[in-house]
Amino acid sequence: MSTELPYILVLYYSRSGATATMARQVVKGIESIPGVETRLRTVPPVSPTCEAVAPEIPEEGAVYVNHDDLRHASGLVLGSPTRFGNMAAPMKYFLDTTSGLWLNGALIDKPASAFTSTASLHGGQETTLISMLLPLLHHGMVYAGIPYNETALLETQGGGTPYGASHVAGARSDRPVDDHERELCVAQGKRIARLGLALHAMREAS
Repeated sequence: MSTELPYILVLYYSRSGATATMARQVVKGIESIPGVETRLRTVPPVSPTCEAVAPEIPEEGAVYVNHDDLRHASGLVLGSPTRFGNMAAPMKYFLDTTSGLWLNGALIDKPASAFTSTASLHGGQETTLISMLLPLLHHGMVYAGIPYNETALLETQGGGTPYGASHVAGARSDRPVDDHERELCVAQGKRIARLGLALHAMREAS
């Protein structure tokens, strides 16, 4: 039996900073649960210029994810801004490279969730979350949103959905993540941490 603590991978892409802020709140929720750790990672941008190559280590923020980060995680929380109601291309590009993990069933029965940031209240929050849900289901993961016992879902005047945490950044991407949105990110982190611990214990016992 491994003596290392299980960890939840929080994997995000952010351009204007809101999704990165949400990721840190999710981490806060995970780290409030004893017995589980967090690994915060991002994905590199993609470019229509084929010759463009990003540095191996980003200048700031989280380091870039690799397949082992995902392979050994006991749970996953994905975060992406919306792009026309869909996840951003850099996140989609990384997920498209995970067929090796799919072939080996590496993510089966591990909990997963997602969060997003949009420019407007009806700017595709829920469809973006669902777009991230689809590849996770193909990997055999157990998707968990945010239940309505989190009262911020009923009180929020900004983001927040049962499919996962969300944020309304505004047309200029300058609206800060508000208290309800932060609360829901923390709650989402806590839920995935608890599920990750429970399912990790089941896998260890089998």
